[in-house]
Amino acid sequence: IEDERDHAHGRLDLGLVRRVFAFTRPYARKRNALFALVVVRSIQLPLLTWAVGAIISGPVARRDARATLLSVLGFGAFALLTAVVFHFRSRLALELGEAVVFDMRDRLERHLLRMPMSFFVKTKVGRLIGRMTSDIDAIRVAVQDVVFVSTVQLGTMAVAMALMARAHWPLFLVVAAMVPVFWGLIVYFHKRLGAAHQRAQESFTRVTATLAESVTGVRVTQGFVRQDINGGLFRALIFDHSRYNMDAARHSAAFLPLLEFNGQLFLAVLVVVGGYQALHGAIELSVLVEFFFLANLLFNPIPVLGNQYNQALTAMAGAERLFRVLDTEPDWPDEGGLPALPPARGRVVFQGVSFAYEPGKPVLHGVDLVAEPGQMIALVGHTGSGKTSILNLLAKLYLPTAGSITVDGHDLAATSSASLRAQLGLVLQSNFLFSGTVLDNVRMGNPAATDAEIRDAAWDLDVLDLLDGLPEGLRTEVGERGTGLSLGQRQIVCFLRAMVARPRIVLLDEATSSVDALTEARLQAALGRLLRGRTSFVVAHRLSTIRHADRVVVLDHGRVVEQGTHAELLARGGVFAALHREGTGP
Repeated sequence: IEDERDHAHGRLDLGLVRRVFAFTRPYARKRNALFALVVVRSIQLPLLTWAVGAIISGPVARRDARATLLSVLGFGAFALLTAVVFHFRSRLALELGEAVVFDMRDRLERHLLRMPMSFFVKTKVGRLIGRMTSDIDAIRVAVQDVVFVSTVQLGTMAVAMALMARAHWPLFLVVAAMVPVFWGLIVYFHKRLGAAHQRAQESFTRVTATLAESVTGVRVTQGFVRQDINGGLFRALIFDHSRYNMDAARHSAAFLPLLEFNGQLFLAVLVVVGGYQALHGAIELSVLVEFFFLANLLFNPIPVLGNQYNQALTAMAGAERLFRVLDTEPDWPDEGGLPALPPARGRVVFQGVSFAYEPGKPVLHGVDLVAEPGQMIALVGHTGSGKTSILNLLAKLYLPTAGSITVDGHDLAATSSASLRAQLGLVLQSNFLFSGTVLDNVRMGNPAATDAEIRDAAWDLDVLDLLDGLPEGLRTEVGERGTGLSLGQRQIVCFLRAMVARPRIVLLDEATSSVDALTEARLQAALGRLLRGRTSFVVAHRLSTIRHADRVVVLDHGRVVEQGTHAELLARGGVFAALHREGTGP
C-alpha cells in the first residue's frame, strides 16, 4: 500500500477496465440504454453532414425551391432529434457516473472500516484520502465521459468512412493511406503521456498526505516554531507536483496540436487530389463538397480522442491504486463465517501469548494471565513494557503471533470481532471524539440510549455536574476531534461513552491521566461501584489508583515478572515495590 509506484506504466489495462465497469452491473438497464443512444448519435452526426451535401447536390443543384424547402425542414427535424439524443446521452452518462462513484466510495469506506489496525499503521491517511477523492474522481470521468464520448467519436469516424467509400472509392483510398500516420503519432506519445500523468498523480498523493499530517499536527508545528521549515518542505512537494503537471501539459501541448495539424494537412492533400480530379471531370463538384464534409467528420474527432486517451490513462492509474487498496485483505478472516461470542461472563485467559507489531521485533513474550469474572486486573510497568499491547490484543485490534486469548473458553481468533467489541467498554489515554454534540459522541457506545439514560449514566459516574457545566450541557458541540473541550472533558465523555454501552469487560488505558486530581478521585470512587460484577483491565499511571485491584500484573520488556495483590507485591519487595518507591508509575 505504501509503495507509491504504479505498475500500469501508461497502459490501458483491459482487466482494470472490466473491473471498473463491473460497478455498472447494478445499473445495467441505464448503461445499455446509454450505449444504444451512443450508437444512435454516432450514426446521426455523419448523416447530418451527409444530408448537407445531399441537399446541395440534389434540390439546390436542380434549383428546385419546393424540394429544397422540404429538405431543409427535414434536416431541421433530424437536427432536433439529434439534439434530443445528445441531451439524454449526457444525462444518462452523468447519472451512471455518479452511481458508480457512490458505490465505489461506499465500498472503499466499508472495506477500510473492516481493516485491522496494522493496515492503518502502514498506510498514510493522506493516501487513503487520495484514493477516496482524486482517484475515484478520475474514474468518474472515464465512466461518464471517456468511454461514451470515445465511442461516439469512433462510431462517427466509422460511419463517415463508410459514406466516403460510397461517395468516391479512389479518394477514400487516399484518406485511408493517411490513417497510419495518425496511429504512429498516438503510439509515439502514449507512453510519454502515460508516464507523465502517473508521476503527476503520485506527487498529488504525497501532497495530500503531507497536508493531512500538517493540519493534524499544527500544534506541534507551532509549538516548535517549525512553520518555515514545514512550509518549505510542503512548497517543495507542490513544486514537484507543478513540475510533473507541466511535464504532462508539455507532452499534451505537443501531441494534440500535431494531431490537429495533421488533420488539416490531410485535408489540404484532399483539396489537391480532389481538385485535380474535379478539374479533369473524374469527380462531380457536389460529390467533392460532400466528401470534404465527411473528411472533416473523420479527422475532427482525432484530437478529441487524443484528449480522451489522456484522461483514460489518468483514470487507469487511479483505478489501479483504488483496487490495490480494495484487494488488500485483512490480516485474518473475520466477518461472515466466524461465530459470535455469546453474552460474556467475563473469564479471560491469556495462554502463552507472544506478539510483535513488526516481524522480528516482539513486544510480548509468553504472557500467561487469568482474569476471573468480575475481577479487576491492573497492568503496571515502565513505558514500552507491553501494557497497551495486552489491551489491543484483548480488543482484537491485533492477533497474537503465538498463544491464545479466550473469553469464557471462546478463542478470540475464531470469534467475530463485532460480537466481541459489542461487549467491551474501551477508554484510552488518547481518545477520539467525532464532530457533533456530547450526546452524539456518547451514543457511539449505544445508539439506542435515551437522553435520560445518558444523564443517569453520568450521574452514576459522578460527572453530571461537570457536563451540565458546559455551555450547552450535553448538547454542546465538541468540535472536530473534540477540540472544543479540554483534555479532561474529552476523557469524561469517553468514560461515559464506554459505560453507556453496558460492557461485560472494561478496558481502561491510563484513562484518568488527563483529568485533575479531584475529578480523578470522583471517577475512581464511581468506577469502584460501576466495575463491580464486570471484568476489567486497568493500565494506571498512578499506582495509588490500583490499590483495590484484585490482581496486579507487573510487566517488564514484554514479560510478566510479578503477579499478586497490591499489598502482596509491596511486601515482596520486587519490581512492583521498586516502581512504587520511584513514584513514577508504570
